[in-house]
Amino acid sequence: MERAKQVAKILLRIKAVKLSINPSFTYSSGIKSPIYCDNRLIPSYPEEREKIISAWEEVIKENNIEFDVIAGTATAGIPWASFLAYKLNKPMVYVRSKPKGHGAGKQVEGTMHSGSRVLIVKDLISTGGSSLSSAQACQREHQAEIVGVLAIFNYQLKKSVQQFKENNISLFALSNFSTLVDVATENNFLPPEDKANVLAWNHDPHNWGQ
Repeated sequence: MERAKQVAKILLRIKAVKLSINPSFTYSSGIKSPIYCDNRLIPSYPEEREKIISAWEEVIKENNIEFDVIAGTATAGIPWASFLAYKLNKPMVYVRSKPKGHGAGKQVEGTMHSGSRVLIVKDLISTGGSSLSSAQACQREHQAEIVGVLAIFNYQLKKSVQQFKENNISLFALSNFSTLVDVATENNFLPPEDKANVLAWNHDPHNWGQ
């Protein structure tokens, strides 16, 4: 829990996560939300970037995650996979959102042995769909064993919980929605009177704000 709070503080401090009820944020899907997370900002801050990588190292050790290859998801997961692979001296590949429409038509770029144990790296977990797509691509093209997904932040949406459970994939996120809302309230990033409204989004994102 302490790690989740510290990561939440980082995200709030550098404004990788913003909270606002009025006006709210509108996602590309059309869903309105009181939270917007842009972890692509973190690499611009070397100290914070290093803290994220160190936290992932701790998670890997604590959970005894054994793997052969790190796979970054395009596009935001690629720099993080690169940072971690360099730090741990591990091979890295990256996974496109969909197979190329030309050439060899691959979705996984890079090389690995058939049956390799793969650790997927993402910056953000929303519905879990892209994590599942990346896992399936590694399995389809390289008969890989997916040992888990590392992420910086998890929105904790019901759909993602269901996706990971149904596909028997372990998720290791450094921080999450409920922890961040608590930290934001405690540190004056969110007015206490707005907390319940923000938390309500997580339970029913499609109808929130209507």
